[in-house]
Formats: sequence, structure tokens, C-alpha cells
Amino acid sequence: MSSEKKLTPMMEQYFEVRNTLSKDTMLLFRLGDFYEMFYDDAIDAARILGITQTLRQNYPMAGIPYHAADAYVGKLLAAGKKVAIAEQAEPAKAGKLVKRQLTRILTPGTTLEANQLDAARNHYLCAVAIDRRGLHAAWLDLSTGEFQVATDASAENLLPVLTALDPAELIVVEGEPERWHLAPHDQVALHNLHAFAATRAVTEQPAYNFETPAGARAVMETLGVLNLQGFGLSDDHAGLGPAGALVNYAAESLCAKPGHLRAIREYRSAATLLLDPATLRNLEIFQSSRGTRDGSLIHAVNRTVTAAGARLLERWIAAPTLDIDAIRARSAAVGEFIAQPQSLADLREHLALVRDIPRILARLQNKLRNPRELGGIRDTLTQLPLIRGALVAFGPESTRIAALAGRVAELSALRTLLEGALSDDIPGDLTTGGVIRAGHDAELDRLRSLMTDNKTWLSDLERQEQERTGIKSLKVKYTNNFGYYIEITKANLHLVPEDYIRRQTTVNGERYVTEDLKQKEKEILHAEEHALARENVLFQDLVGAVLDESVALAQTADALAEIDVLGGWAVLAREWDYCQPELDDGDILDISEGRHPVVEQMLKDPNATAARGPQAFVPNDTLLSSTDAQLALLTGPNMAGKSTYIRQVALITLLAQIGCWTPAKKCRVGLVDRIFSRVGASDDLARGNSTFMVEMNETANILNNATDRSLIILDEIGRGTSTYDGLSIAWAVVEHLHRDAERGPRTLFATHYQELTQLEKSLGRLRNFSVAVKEWNDDIVFLRRVVSGAADRSYGIQVARLAGLPTPVIDRAKSILARLESDDTTVELPAAQPKARPKKKITVKAADDAEQLSLL
Repeated sequence: MSSEKKLTPMMEQYFEVRNTLSKDTMLLFRLGDFYEMFYDDAIDAARILGITQTLRQNYPMAGIPYHAADAYVGKLLAAGKKVAIAEQAEPAKAGKLVKRQLTRILTPGTTLEANQLDAARNHYLCAVAIDRRGLHAAWLDLSTGEFQVATDASAENLLPVLTALDPAELIVVEGEPERWHLAPHDQVALHNLHAFAATRAVTEQPAYNFETPAGARAVMETLGVLNLQGFGLSDDHAGLGPAGALVNYAAESLCAKPGHLRAIREYRSAATLLLDPATLRNLEIFQSSRGTRDGSLIHAVNRTVTAAGARLLERWIAAPTLDIDAIRARSAAVGEFIAQPQSLADLREHLALVRDIPRILARLQNKLRNPRELGGIRDTLTQLPLIRGALVAFGPESTRIAALAGRVAELSALRTLLEGALSDDIPGDLTTGGVIRAGHDAELDRLRSLMTDNKTWLSDLERQEQERTGIKSLKVKYTNNFGYYIEITKANLHLVPEDYIRRQTTVNGERYVTEDLKQKEKEILHAEEHALARENVLFQDLVGAVLDESVALAQTADALAEIDVLGGWAVLAREWDYCQPELDDGDILDISEGRHPVVEQMLKDPNATAARGPQAFVPNDTLLSSTDAQLALLTGPNMAGKSTYIRQVALITLLAQIGCWTPAKKCRVGLVDRIFSRVGASDDLARGNSTFMVEMNETANILNNATDRSLIILDEIGRGTSTYDGLSIAWAVVEHLHRDAERGPRTLFATHYQELTQLEKSLGRLRNFSVAVKEWNDDIVFLRRVVSGAADRSYGIQVARLAGLPTPVIDRAKSILARLESDDTTVELPAAQPKARPKKKITVKAADDAEQLSLL
């Protein structure tokens, strides 16, 4: 504003709040029944929300109804905006400026409102910092209170979990991530870090917010502890800097210290099966290549019936534990559920009625108190005895289920209180009344009785005045501005008695009051005011009673989520005939009749296969060992199923290591520390990387980080460059993976380079396999069977015919192929084209064998 003297008192109040906010934050300023926005905020809001922008004293203005604000705020957050809320801090009084104060700042990572969250997805706020010691990170789901911290000298070890968490907002040191730098050997990780930051909302904070000592103090203050030793953390843990930045940012957003954070856990990459960003993408773990959950692994194995269960499943897949005892316990529990399908069905009926306790508690503890949330607690508590009974029905021999049942607290006293206190039909707004059940509180009942009697009096007054005046259209009405009044139409004004006192003229008539009506109005409003005040006190008491049991509620909610996931896996296993995998610390990966968990379901989905009808998936065996059959080299034509096969092996291994049963007849998995994949082709043009460069980056990451306990799947290494360059690289990669004399990472290597199959003669742990096809009248039939031995040729021209290439192109290709295969390089080419480079016979010595292997 050019002159602040021209500002009204209300606008001065507005700017007092607005000037405390960053430019990227929109301020919603409460004025009566609307949230108003001014200046640039109004312009942006009109564009994003499609609402009307007006002018008020020559400055832009736009507003939204307060009762519909959640939907509008969600759109603003989705557009990348932050939203500050300034509420009225006192009731409006005529002639007095209402006090207003900042109550919330909503950002993509700090929203708590149910309609702005995906109930089945975790919603993380993440902070990262990089220094000479490595990558330090912390993440917080403010909607549930989950809080973790991590540090690692190698950024590559933390990137898998950060990518899998998919945080809604990233907090970084001011000036970053442009200034991020890592050691030369960590350049792939640096590239992935930049890609990670580029796909989400990023908020910069001053560097001092990331200092470890200050962070430790902020975390301890928030958790209400004197030190962090009880959580297994030292006060100089490098991840506490980002953790402190998180809790300070959350406090700024909530305009108060987060009220529900009670613990912090350390994430250790060494205790987790790691899946790097490329593997998460290539295996379509959390989203398909179309960018949706449909078609992903998590969608295929999710049979949960509760929101908390769905989020727990997401966390288990994002950070699979390497604790073999914990994995076996989950798998055993699935088996116990499978053994009694009717008991499981009864249990899941009750589970489906459980509400989202973790998120309800988070909102209650942070003073976002919708009365219906208490109804959700009550309804869940009602189910707990039934759930415990259903768990007990599995019998004492079901030891894993019995252990889960022992973690479910019934909280009968709290259930009795809420059932007796809350109405059956709870309103969403406390100010409308009707939250507390009649009979729960004598004083509230007395006040409500006065209100009922007064309303009866008003009804009787209307009838009596109609009879006294002869005006049948006479009505007794009420508005917030004028209170209670008698409305008379213009046609009947001549019948108005002398004792009526005129209050207002309207288009259609006049509004009057009487002395009796004025007195009764005071009584009515007094009773309503006192009833609402009493109801508010009772409601807050109920909230306090719930929060007193918050620890037991949270622990019970955790148990219910685990029961939901494991029970859902039992349903999945019965539905698709999964087997219980055998896990050990050995190096064997032995899968009998394995199937791809996603493709198998898609083949049976009538909607996805409407053109051809449901189809059966062809199962295949796999046997890998770090010390024997370490490297399976897979050849065969395109479309034969090579990529599906190698992916299914990786997915089966992952499912086994999260405790899920697996799509196979039999499965044995020696524990894997990392799963790597290099499949598919994609450019990264925004960062100047071609398809081939992306391929080489991902391959370099694998070769630099794989151990002999890793599982690697590689598809078509070297295809993004010239034939000889690509073949040479693929050859060298195979030799590198086999370089150790004793053992190496279990590897599936799919390729079209037939020349590589000769390496079986020189590399003792390499085995040749191929995908079988059947030829018929110059056509091929894909059998989808993986068999021992190399493919005799690639069948590329037959596949091209299936793809619909014109017949002249197919015929010409066959002619060229015949000449090339006969070493005749005098292929007739158009005159405008240079002659093909003569084919050379090249031999290469295997790195660990003196035998000469021909590249042709």
C-alpha cells in the first residue's frame, strides 16, 4: 500500500498477519461466514479455484464460504500453495473490531484434515541435509505421529527409503538443492537426489535450523524428554539436525508445538532390504508405468479393509526388514489365518468397521476437534470385544494370532463413557448442538428443556396472534441480525394491533416485536447460549478422557493394522494359491512354478482382457545360488516373456522378505540385502541424459553397490548404443558380476546378444536359459516357458510381422538378414545411402579364460 493511513482498521489487522507470512503463502482471513483473500492472493485464488474476483476500495478481493473451506484449501495445496488461516478469536459485537489471530498454516506436508489426505497412503514431511559425513534425513507423518531419523555415509543407502516414502514436502537448507554435492563415486546418488527433490514441493529453511545441537534440543522439547537415550539415539546423531528442522516447521504450521509426538525411531539401512529408485520404478512397486496404483505390486497384494492397515502395508514394502525372525513370524501368522477361513471372514467383518484411530488421535491432540471423530473412537471401541473374540476363536494352537490378540486392549470404561455420552447421530459442528446424548448430564437436560419449552411458547404465540389479528399469514421468525420478530405482509398492515413495535421494513412487508416477545427472546437466547456452553464443556471432557487413553488406543490401533495386513495376505494366498516361502540365511533362491503377482491377476481380470478373455499365467522355475548357479543368462525373442520372468523373480523375493506368501508352488529364499534392476528404457532430457546415459548410470550404481547377497535383474544392457559397443559393455558387465572366484550376486541377465551365451564355457557359475517358442509356417508361437540352454536366434522379423509391419518391409528385412547371415555384405541399398560397414569377424579373450570367444 502506498499510504497505510488509508487502511481501514480491519485491513490494518489483515496486514499485521500478512506481513508475518512468506510470499508463497496465501492468507485466508475470516470475515463472518467467509474467508476473504486480498491483493495477489485474491488474484491467484480466482485463477486456481475458479471463483469471482472483485474490487474493494480499488484492491482485488475474493472469498470462499467458511463451511466449504476444506475443499478449496485442498485445491490450493494441490496447486503447490501454502495456506494460512486467520480465524476470529471472539464473537462479533456491533461497533467493535473482532480480534483475529493466525491459527494454522497448511502446507503439502503438514495438512491433517481428513478430506485433504489419502486414507490409504502415508503422508510424510521429510528433511534432508548433506555434508562431508554423508546424507542425513528425518521424516515425519504429522497425521499419525510416526517420526524417524537416519544418517548414512553413503547417500545411495538412504535414497531407497526416501524414494519409497514419497514425501509430500521436502525441507532443505536454504540455497539447496542446487548446491548439493557428493564425492565423485556418488554421482549417481547425486543425480537421484536431484530427481527426488524435483518431483515434490520443496521448502527452504535457514541453515541454523539444521544444526545438530539445536535439532536435538528441539526434538527433546517436543517429545518432553531430557535426553534421547531411551530411543537409542545419542544427542550428536547427525540426523537430529533435519529432525529439529522438521519439528520446528511443524510447530510453525500448527501455530503450536505438535501435541502427539511421543517417540522417534532410528532407521538403519543395514537392517533393511534396499530397493533403489530405479528398482522401485522398474518393478512398479508403488505405481505402474501409467503413474497409478492400479497395476502396481502394492495394489496386487493389498487386501486390507482399514486405512491404517493399508498404510502399514505401504511401510512394510517401503522398508522391508532383514530380521528373519520377524519375517517368519508374519508368514506363520498368515498361515494360521489361512487355516481357518470362516474365523478369518468373521474377523474381517469387524475390522472393516474400525475407524482411522491414529489420524483421529493426531487431530484431537492438535486441537482439531470434530465431534464425529469421537464417534469414530466410540464405534471402534464397540468392535474391540468382538475382534478379540474373533481372534480367540482361532484357538490356543494359533500362537501368532494369540500374540496379536494380546496387544488389543478393550478399554471398556472408555467405551461405556462414550456410548452413554454421545448421540447416535453426531453433527459435524459442535456449535449446532446435539452432540451429547439426552440423559447424560442433568444440567444440559435442564437447559435443553428450557429451549424446548420456549420453542413451544413461540409456536403457541404464532397461533394466538394469528387468531387475535385475523392475519392467517402472520409468522414468528428469527435471524441472527434481528433476533425474533413477527412478520406481516403489506396486504395485512391495516390489521396490525397498536401494541406491535415496528422493527424493520422489507420489500414484502413489515417486521414487528412485542414486549412479551422481546422478553422471551432474552430467555431463549440465554438458554441456548448456556446449553451450547455446557455441551462444549462436556465434549472437551470426553476428548480429555480419550486422550488419557491415547497410548493404549495407539498401541491397539497398531495391532489392528497388523492383523489387517496379515489377514488380508491370507485372503490373497487362498484366492491365488500362494505358498508359504522358506527363508534362511543361505544363498539359494529356488522357486518352483513361480508366477508374476501382478500380471497373473491382470490376465484373469475380465475388464483388462475383454478382447481376448481371461488367460492362464504360465509358471516357471528359478534356481540361483551365489556359489553355484549365480548368473542366469536368458535369451529369446521379444515378446516371449523374458522381462516378465526376471521381474517376477524379483517380486517373489520381495514378497517373501516382507512376510507375505508367494505366487509359486514352492519357494526358498536365502535372505537378500538389496534388489537391483536395470530394465526398460527412458530418457531424462530435463537433465541432459539420453536413454543410454540413464542405462549406464543405473548399471554403474548396481556394479558399485551390489554385494554377494544381492539380487540383480538386468534386461538388454548395452542396447542404447552401437552393436559392438553395446555387446562389449554387456560382456564386460557379465564378467564383472562373475569376477569373484568363490561367489557373487544372484543375477538374471536377459539379452539379445547371442554371443554372450558362449561365456558359459568360461564362467563356471553362468548358466544359459531361453524362453521357448514354436515355429509354424514362418510364424512363431510364444510358449512362455523358460528352458535350459541358449536360444538359437532372436526371431525379430517374425515379431515385427506380429506388430503389423507392412509385408514389403518384412520381405526386404528377410532378404537383408539372409545376406548378413551368409557374410555377404553386398546388400543392395538405395543409392543415396552409404554402403554398410563390412562385417568383421572379431574375437575377444574371456577375462578369466584363455579360450578365444568369437563375437560373431
